[in-house]
Amino acid sequence: MAVSATEPEGPPPVPLLEPAEGVPPVVETLDGLAATVAAFAAGEGPVAVDAERASGYRYGQRAYLIQLRRAGAGTALIDPIALPDLAPLNAALADAEWVLHAANQDLPCLAEVGMVPGALFDTELAGRLLGYPRVGLGSIVETVLGYTLEKGHSAADWSTRPLPEDWLRYAALDVELLVELRDALRERLAAAGKLGWALEEYAAILATPPKPPRTDPWRRTSGIHRVRNRRALAIVREVWEARDRIARERDLSPGRVLQDTAIVELALHPPKTQAELQALHAMRGRGARRHSSAWLRAVTRARTLPDRALPEANLPGDGPPPPHRWAERDPAAAARLTAARAVVAALAEEHALPAENLLQPDSVRRLAWSPPAEASAAAIGGALRALGARPWQVGLVAAPLAAAFAEPDAAPADPDA
Repeated sequence: MAVSATEPEGPPPVPLLEPAEGVPPVVETLDGLAATVAAFAAGEGPVAVDAERASGYRYGQRAYLIQLRRAGAGTALIDPIALPDLAPLNAALADAEWVLHAANQDLPCLAEVGMVPGALFDTELAGRLLGYPRVGLGSIVETVLGYTLEKGHSAADWSTRPLPEDWLRYAALDVELLVELRDALRERLAAAGKLGWALEEYAAILATPPKPPRTDPWRRTSGIHRVRNRRALAIVREVWEARDRIARERDLSPGRVLQDTAIVELALHPPKTQAELQALHAMRGRGARRHSSAWLRAVTRARTLPDRALPEANLPGDGPPPPHRWAERDPAAAARLTAARAVVAALAEEHALPAENLLQPDSVRRLAWSPPAEASAAAIGGALRALGARPWQVGLVAAPLAAAFAEPDAAPADPDA
């Protein structure tokens, strides 16, 4: 049985306080970009890439600083606001493997400025496959390389200009050891027989198209479960959309314009006048009061909508119902789900990785609810591939799931039941 990775024993970690070549100046001119492109084109080996956003401060998830490091080129800090088209840099790195930590977080904002990798190594995902209990960049650098990174500015407002020197130092240090970390993790993946798994995961990330816009994104308002009727849901929708327009126009995070708790309170206690609106507890903040007229207009629109224009209480889903309803609606499916979860949990423990990295919970539910007609490894494997499972996952789980589906009552107990 594989053993989960643990914290290393030995000397205490060494604080990494300064980049080896110092903090480089921010690249913010076309001439500076041209020099950076030439340097990185002449560099060697993988390139470390990171991006800093202004989540919680600005609208959207655009990058406000991009960091790169490559052997022979050193470290570059690039301002993508001043230089919104980095296609020339992308072309210079076309043949390089890009090393990112939690790539899915940064790839969308990098694509917005024309940077799309052709090959990828994700150090966070490598840590998950190796079974590390903590997979943040600082934790993995400390565990694998024996250094500690200062993480005090991870939630800073990176739209600030000029960026403070200590923020730039932090940003440069985030890519300082990323390639060395990649090398060490690749060796450990190979030793554990998991390098092939990682390469399949990285290829899947690169092949995944951008996510389409969400249907009815207002339904993700925090606390919306408290809203019980369609008229109140219409208030949530109208206020959310008003907030979104204001946030986009002012380039502010929507939560800085009006918090979700205020939207829900407006839906639960809809005001008819400015005085009633401003008496609500959630409306006491400066941001909420600044646009109080917009919120009252939105509430009024929702109150006067005809019934046919009200949102449905629930959107029809394309997947199975919530698992807590399965025992009543389809006892056989409920038994399959219990058996499948137990199989996945046992295999994940055996191979020392999180169960969700072995097989996505949504795939487990969909397979258990609508299994193939034949409970064979080949049929289960085909169904899993259709759900997006990679070959290494299918190879591990298809046969055990087929056996469990053939006799679900004989499967081990589901630890999450």
